[in-house]
Amino acid sequence: MKIKKILVSQPRPTTDKSPYFDISDKYNVKIDFRPFIKVEPVSAKDFRAQRISILDYTAIIFNARHGIDHFFRLCEEMRIVIPETMKYFCVSESVAVYLQHYIHYRKRKVFYGATGKMNELVTIMNKHADEKYLFITSDVQNEETTSILEKSKITFTKAVMYKTVSNDFGPDEEFNYDMLLFFSPVGISSLLKNFPNFEQGEIQIGCFGATTAQAVRDAGLRLDLEAPVPGVPSMTMALENYMKEYIKKSRK
Repeated sequence: MKIKKILVSQPRPTTDKSPYFDISDKYNVKIDFRPFIKVEPVSAKDFRAQRISILDYTAIIFNARHGIDHFFRLCEEMRIVIPETMKYFCVSESVAVYLQHYIHYRKRKVFYGATGKMNELVTIMNKHADEKYLFITSDVQNEETTSILEKSKITFTKAVMYKTVSNDFGPDEEFNYDMLLFFSPVGISSLLKNFPNFEQGEIQIGCFGATTAQAVRDAGLRLDLEAPVPGVPSMTMALENYMKEYIKKSRK
Protein backbone atom coordinates (compact mmCIF):
# COMPACT_ATOMS: atom_id res chain seq x y z
CA MET A 1 0.00 0.00 0.00
CA LYS A 2 1.40 3.38 -1.07
CA ILE A 3 -0.02 6.76 -0.14
CA LYS A 4 0.54 9.10 -3.05
CA LYS A 5 -2.78 10.95 -3.34
CA ILE A 6 -4.91 12.26 -0.47
CA LEU A 7 -8.34 13.84 -0.76
CA VAL A 8 -9.29 16.36 1.93
CA SER A 9 -13.05 16.88 1.86
CA GLN A 10 -12.83 20.59 2.62
CA PRO A 11 -12.27 23.74 0.55
CA ARG A 12 -8.69 24.53 -0.38
CA PRO A 13 -7.00 26.66 2.32
CA THR A 14 -6.96 30.36 1.51
CA THR A 15 -3.33 30.70 2.63
CA ASP A 16 -0.17 28.91 1.50
CA LYS A 17 0.82 28.59 5.15
CA SER A 18 -1.57 25.67 5.72
CA PRO A 19 0.07 22.61 7.36
CA TYR A 20 -1.45 20.50 4.57
CA PHE A 21 1.01 22.01 2.09
CA ASP A 22 3.91 21.34 4.45
CA ILE A 23 2.84 17.69 4.70
CA SER A 24 2.52 17.48 0.91
CA ASP A 25 6.09 18.74 0.42
CA LYS A 26 7.63 16.81 3.30
CA TYR A 27 6.20 13.41 2.37
CA ASN A 28 5.93 13.90 -1.39
CA VAL A 29 2.18 13.28 -1.54
CA LYS A 30 -0.40 15.06 -3.66
CA ILE A 31 -3.20 16.58 -1.60
CA ASP A 32 -6.42 17.61 -3.33
CA PHE A 33 -9.20 19.63 -1.70
CA ARG A 34 -12.73 18.82 -2.75
CA PRO A 35 -15.74 19.30 -0.42
CA PHE A 36 -18.18 16.39 -0.28
CA ILE A 37 -20.82 18.75 1.08
CA LYS A 38 -22.12 22.18 0.18
CA VAL A 39 -24.31 24.77 1.80
CA GLU A 40 -27.75 25.79 0.56
CA PRO A 41 -29.96 28.56 1.96
CA VAL A 42 -33.02 28.06 4.13
CA SER A 43 -35.87 30.11 2.64
CA ALA A 44 -37.54 32.91 4.58
CA LYS A 45 -40.74 30.84 4.54
CA ASP A 46 -39.01 27.82 6.11
CA PHE A 47 -37.23 30.02 8.63
CA ARG A 48 -40.52 31.60 9.73
CA ALA A 49 -41.83 28.07 10.39
CA GLN A 50 -39.24 27.86 13.22
CA ARG A 51 -41.20 30.63 15.00
CA ILE A 52 -38.10 32.61 15.88
CA SER A 53 -38.21 36.38 16.17
CA ILE A 54 -34.66 37.62 15.61
CA LEU A 55 -35.29 40.94 17.35
CA ASP A 56 -36.21 39.11 20.57
CA TYR A 57 -32.49 38.38 20.98
CA THR A 58 -29.66 40.62 22.12
CA ALA A 59 -26.68 38.54 20.98
CA ILE A 60 -25.84 36.33 18.00
CA ILE A 61 -23.47 33.34 18.04
CA PHE A 62 -21.55 32.57 14.85
CA ASN A 63 -19.28 29.54 14.48
CA ALA A 64 -18.83 29.85 10.69
CA ARG A 65 -18.79 32.45 7.93
CA HIS A 66 -21.71 30.64 6.31
CA GLY A 67 -23.78 31.56 9.33
CA ILE A 68 -22.94 35.24 8.92
CA ASP A 69 -23.88 35.25 5.23
CA HIS A 70 -27.20 33.52 5.78
CA PHE A 71 -28.12 35.50 8.89
CA PHE A 72 -27.85 38.82 7.07
CA ARG A 73 -29.41 37.35 3.91
CA LEU A 74 -32.52 36.35 5.83
CA CYS A 75 -32.64 39.65 7.68
CA GLU A 76 -32.60 41.46 4.34
CA GLU A 77 -35.24 39.18 2.82
CA MET A 78 -37.51 39.67 5.83
CA ARG A 79 -36.72 43.39 6.07
CA ILE A 80 -35.39 43.09 9.59
CA VAL A 81 -33.20 45.98 10.72
CA ILE A 82 -30.65 44.80 13.26
CA PRO A 83 -30.16 47.36 16.06
CA GLU A 84 -26.75 48.88 16.74
CA THR A 85 -26.94 47.39 20.24
CA MET A 86 -26.82 43.79 18.95
CA LYS A 87 -23.78 41.87 20.19
CA TYR A 88 -21.93 39.24 18.17
CA PHE A 89 -19.97 36.30 19.61
CA CYS A 90 -17.72 34.55 17.07
CA VAL A 91 -15.79 31.31 17.46
CA SER A 92 -12.59 32.81 15.98
CA GLU A 93 -11.03 36.11 14.99
CA SER A 94 -11.31 35.27 11.28
CA VAL A 95 -15.08 34.73 11.64
CA ALA A 96 -15.36 37.97 13.64
CA VAL A 97 -13.44 39.98 11.06
CA TYR A 98 -15.75 38.62 8.35
CA LEU A 99 -18.57 40.55 10.03
CA GLN A 100 -17.10 43.69 8.47
CA HIS A 101 -18.83 42.67 5.25
CA TYR A 102 -22.12 43.50 6.95
CA ILE A 103 -21.64 45.78 9.96
CA HIS A 104 -19.45 48.60 11.22
CA TYR A 105 -16.99 46.60 13.26
CA ARG A 106 -16.80 47.81 16.85
CA LYS A 107 -14.84 46.10 19.58
CA ARG A 108 -17.50 46.86 22.16
CA LYS A 109 -20.04 44.62 20.45
CA VAL A 110 -17.93 41.90 18.73
CA PHE A 111 -16.36 39.17 20.87
CA TYR A 112 -14.19 36.19 19.93
CA GLY A 113 -11.77 33.73 21.43
CA ALA A 114 -8.04 33.69 20.71
CA THR A 115 -7.77 29.98 19.91
CA GLY A 116 -10.84 29.43 17.73
CA LYS A 117 -12.23 26.87 20.20
CA MET A 118 -15.87 26.93 21.29
CA ASN A 119 -14.85 26.27 24.91
CA GLU A 120 -13.00 29.58 25.02
CA LEU A 121 -15.88 31.48 23.43
CA VAL A 122 -18.29 30.02 25.99
CA THR A 123 -16.03 31.32 28.77
CA ILE A 124 -16.46 34.80 27.29
CA MET A 125 -20.23 34.37 26.86
CA ASN A 126 -20.61 33.22 30.46
CA LYS A 127 -19.47 36.72 31.45
CA HIS A 128 -22.48 38.04 29.51
CA ALA A 129 -25.00 35.52 30.82
CA ASP A 130 -27.84 38.06 30.86
CA GLU A 131 -27.88 38.27 27.07
CA LYS A 132 -30.47 36.34 25.05
CA TYR A 133 -28.42 34.37 22.52
CA LEU A 134 -29.40 33.18 19.04
CA PHE A 135 -27.09 30.46 17.69
CA ILE A 136 -26.93 30.47 13.87
CA THR A 137 -26.44 26.95 12.56
CA SER A 138 -26.98 24.44 9.79
CA ASP A 139 -29.61 21.71 9.78
CA VAL A 140 -26.67 19.35 10.39
CA GLN A 141 -25.32 20.45 13.74
CA ASN A 142 -22.01 19.79 15.41
CA GLU A 143 -22.96 17.78 18.48
CA GLU A 144 -19.80 18.77 20.34
CA THR A 145 -20.50 22.49 19.85
CA THR A 146 -24.13 22.12 20.89
CA SER A 147 -23.10 20.14 23.97
CA ILE A 148 -20.62 22.83 25.03
CA LEU A 149 -23.29 25.52 24.70
CA GLU A 150 -25.84 23.47 26.63
CA LYS A 151 -23.41 23.06 29.52
CA SER A 152 -22.76 26.80 29.70
CA LYS A 153 -24.50 29.43 31.85
CA ILE A 154 -26.13 31.12 28.86
CA THR A 155 -29.65 30.82 27.50
CA PHE A 156 -29.66 30.25 23.75
CA THR A 157 -31.92 29.23 20.87
CA LYS A 158 -30.78 27.41 17.73
CA ALA A 159 -31.77 29.05 14.44
CA VAL A 160 -31.33 26.89 11.33
CA MET A 161 -30.53 29.31 8.50
CA TYR A 162 -28.74 27.07 6.00
CA LYS A 163 -28.64 23.42 4.98
CA THR A 164 -25.71 21.07 4.50
CA VAL A 165 -26.23 18.78 1.51
CA SER A 166 -24.22 16.39 -0.67
CA ASN A 167 -21.90 18.02 -3.21
CA ASP A 168 -22.29 15.56 -6.06
CA PHE A 169 -19.39 14.51 -8.27
CA GLY A 170 -19.63 15.02 -12.00
CA PRO A 171 -19.46 11.98 -14.33
CA ASP A 172 -16.00 12.98 -15.57
CA GLU A 173 -14.63 13.97 -12.19
CA GLU A 174 -11.65 11.88 -11.14
CA PHE A 175 -11.85 9.87 -7.94
CA ASN A 176 -8.64 7.94 -7.47
CA TYR A 177 -7.15 8.38 -4.02
CA ASP A 178 -5.15 6.41 -1.48
CA MET A 179 -6.60 8.30 1.50
CA LEU A 180 -9.85 10.17 2.17
CA LEU A 181 -10.28 12.64 5.03
CA PHE A 182 -13.78 13.53 6.28
CA PHE A 183 -15.06 16.16 8.69
CA SER A 184 -18.81 15.54 8.86
CA PRO A 185 -21.22 12.59 8.86
CA VAL A 186 -22.83 14.22 5.81
CA GLY A 187 -19.50 13.76 4.02
CA ILE A 188 -19.75 10.00 4.55
CA SER A 189 -23.35 10.02 3.27
CA SER A 190 -22.17 11.97 0.23
CA LEU A 191 -19.41 9.43 -0.46
CA LEU A 192 -21.92 6.58 -0.50
CA LYS A 193 -24.43 8.59 -2.52
CA ASN A 194 -21.86 9.46 -5.18
CA PHE A 195 -20.25 6.01 -5.20
CA PRO A 196 -22.90 3.46 -4.14
CA ASN A 197 -20.56 0.59 -5.06
CA PHE A 198 -17.63 2.03 -3.15
CA GLU A 199 -15.19 -0.61 -1.91
CA GLN A 200 -12.59 0.61 0.55
CA GLY A 201 -9.94 -2.04 0.01
CA GLU A 202 -6.58 -0.44 0.81
CA ILE A 203 -7.94 3.11 0.75
CA GLN A 204 -7.22 4.76 4.10
CA ILE A 205 -10.05 6.72 5.71
CA GLY A 206 -9.51 9.41 8.30
CA CYS A 207 -12.01 11.64 10.04
CA PHE A 208 -12.38 14.50 12.48
CA GLY A 209 -14.93 14.30 15.28
CA ALA A 210 -16.69 11.53 17.15
CA THR A 211 -19.92 11.75 15.15
CA THR A 212 -18.02 11.47 11.87
CA ALA A 213 -16.10 8.48 13.21
CA GLN A 214 -19.37 6.80 14.14
CA ALA A 215 -20.74 7.49 10.66
CA VAL A 216 -17.71 5.75 9.16
CA ARG A 217 -18.28 2.68 11.33
CA ASP A 218 -22.04 2.68 10.71
CA ALA A 219 -21.32 2.63 6.97
CA GLY A 220 -19.30 -0.54 7.44
CA LEU A 221 -16.04 1.19 6.54
CA ARG A 222 -12.66 0.87 8.21
CA LEU A 223 -11.45 3.88 10.16
CA ASP A 224 -7.66 4.22 9.87
CA LEU A 225 -7.09 7.70 11.26
CA GLU A 226 -9.10 9.65 13.83
CA ALA A 227 -8.83 13.11 15.37
CA PRO A 228 -9.02 14.71 17.80
CA VAL A 229 -7.42 12.38 20.32
CA PRO A 230 -5.39 13.25 23.44
CA GLY A 231 -2.32 15.20 22.37
CA VAL A 232 -3.53 15.42 18.76
CA PRO A 233 -6.12 18.21 18.51
CA SER A 234 -6.19 18.71 14.73
CA MET A 235 -6.54 16.71 11.55
CA THR A 236 -3.27 18.06 10.16
CA MET A 237 -1.39 16.95 13.27
CA ALA A 238 -3.02 13.52 13.06
CA LEU A 239 -2.11 13.26 9.37
CA GLU A 240 1.48 14.32 10.10
CA ASN A 241 1.81 11.58 12.75
CA TYR A 242 0.20 9.03 10.45
CA MET A 243 2.60 9.83 7.60
CA LYS A 244 5.59 9.54 9.95
CA GLU A 245 4.52 6.04 10.92
CA TYR A 246 3.73 5.16 7.33
CA ILE A 247 7.25 6.18 6.23
CA LYS A 248 8.82 4.15 9.05
CA LYS A 249 6.87 1.02 8.10
CA SER A 250 7.58 1.42 4.39
CA ARG A 251 11.33 1.50 5.06
CA LYS A 252 11.34 -1.79 6.97
